[in-house]
Amino acid sequence: MQLQPLVDALAAQMLRHDVHADETPVAMLKPGNGKTHRAYLWSYCTTSFNAMRAVVFDFADSRGGHHVRNFLGLPGSVEASGWKGRLVTDDFSGYKACFELGVTEVGCMAHARRKFHELWANHGSQVGEQALKFFVKLYEVEREVQHRTPDERKAIRQEKTKPIADALHQWLTQQRQKVPDGSATAKAIDYSLKRWDALTLFIKDGDLPIDNNWVENQIRPIALGRNNWLFTGSLRAGKRAAAVMSLVHSARLNGHDPYAYLKDVLERLPLHPASRIQDLLPHRWQPVITGG
Repeated sequence: MQLQPLVDALAAQMLRHDVHADETPVAMLKPGNGKTHRAYLWSYCTTSFNAMRAVVFDFADSRGGHHVRNFLGLPGSVEASGWKGRLVTDDFSGYKACFELGVTEVGCMAHARRKFHELWANHGSQVGEQALKFFVKLYEVEREVQHRTPDERKAIRQEKTKPIADALHQWLTQQRQKVPDGSATAKAIDYSLKRWDALTLFIKDGDLPIDNNWVENQIRPIALGRNNWLFTGSLRAGKRAAAVMSLVHSARLNGHDPYAYLKDVLERLPLHPASRIQDLLPHRWQPVITGG
């Protein structure tokens, strides 16, 4: 039974919202010679603040940025829809063209923090250590606002997060003047300063997250699972697996038993009106209750 129409409908509804994106390598068998090469499983999901719980996986034979542009329906893609939403990502270069085509970049503060943690852990850097203290304060506010409404979250961030971020920016600018170009410290500081607007966009909007960790959590079971299944047999097989995983993981995010969800949906799909396929998506699905 074809699950792709369900996944396409899920992706279409997901793209009405702010979206996280990330990617992880997967070995794919090359036809004919029994060897594998590096393919990628791209992951897209709504944010943790969104009532719609959805994750969609897209299997591709490379890490080329055209894959994410095709998924989002950006100009130049096969089915261009002109999507101009907000995309939460790390700084991988494959996403850059999206921002030149009207998509709003939302940066990942966890990746900025990671640069300074590496400085401190690997080199005992005092700059790294001091920077981490700023990030601790930023994340303390995030724990406070996690379960607030978007308006409350924005108000608290404006009151508490903005002064911390402003102080961090000023301190980073001062420290940058003291270190030579090309040094590890300069690279860590430049990573944040060059992306500052994207990194701090969340302060102005209570619907946006501080980082991209939510999608990384969704992709983690895939990263762990590949130790068991080792590789995918072909591009077609990878795309089929991605479709199944999209529905299984989305069902789990919505508190459903994935087996019960898939069994019910597969039984109902043949006679279900295409115009009402949204009713079978994990965030809207209701099991049929029979009398007895």
